[in-house]
Amino acid sequence: MKFLRKLLLWLIVTPILVVLAMQLYFLVQIWWWIDHNPGSTSFMNRQLAVLREKNPDARLKHKWVPYDRISNHLKRAIIAAEDSNFSEHEGVDWEAMQKAYERNTRKGKVIAGGSTITQQLAKNLFLSGERSYLRKAQEVIITYMLENLMDKERIFEIYLNVVEWGVGVFGAEAAAQHYYGVPAASLNAYQAARLAVMLPRPRFYDKNRNSAYLARRTDLILRRMGAAALP
Repeated sequence: MKFLRKLLLWLIVTPILVVLAMQLYFLVQIWWWIDHNPGSTSFMNRQLAVLREKNPDARLKHKWVPYDRISNHLKRAIIAAEDSNFSEHEGVDWEAMQKAYERNTRKGKVIAGGSTITQQLAKNLFLSGERSYLRKAQEVIITYMLENLMDKERIFEIYLNVVEWGVGVFGAEAAAQHYYGVPAASLNAYQAARLAVMLPRPRFYDKNRNSAYLARRTDLILRRMGAAALP
């Protein structure tokens, strides 16, 4: 019986310690990134591995640029398209998550997440694209770490530099060059709106640039950009 009690205790405590160690790892990484730029992300590493299955010499298109060298048009477009309350909320839009939960319940599977920009960054930095409530819970924990250790501008700067924008294309600078042959600082309002609309399905729109939905949604975001508040 004594052995069984010890075994049971070990079976309970070990997973808890593993989870706590993982949270500490995330926390230390985020603390380091307050004033150091991430060299890569979970999403980058996974996409590079996929590309190298076909081409061992494949490389990602990615170049870090400071916040002030990214067009304000792009910043406003992304906030308008992805997270209109970014400057005000504390990282999680619970109302949007509730709506996503209700939609998932109706469909009988996880198809929507209701993620803010900070939540998207948490996922991109550390997690996978898998849709599950367990992954969502971890995303929320990392989101609050980001919001408590970094200011909004730093969160947005990292997001703009690591978000996926096409097949092997990551960050605003690489996206601006890939789609328009200009630096991120020179993007005009139309180009910025179009790039913002691509974000939910960047690889799809990279291959389907004449999508009618992409054109319609771009016009809508153009009209909303003026009201977007920057951090």
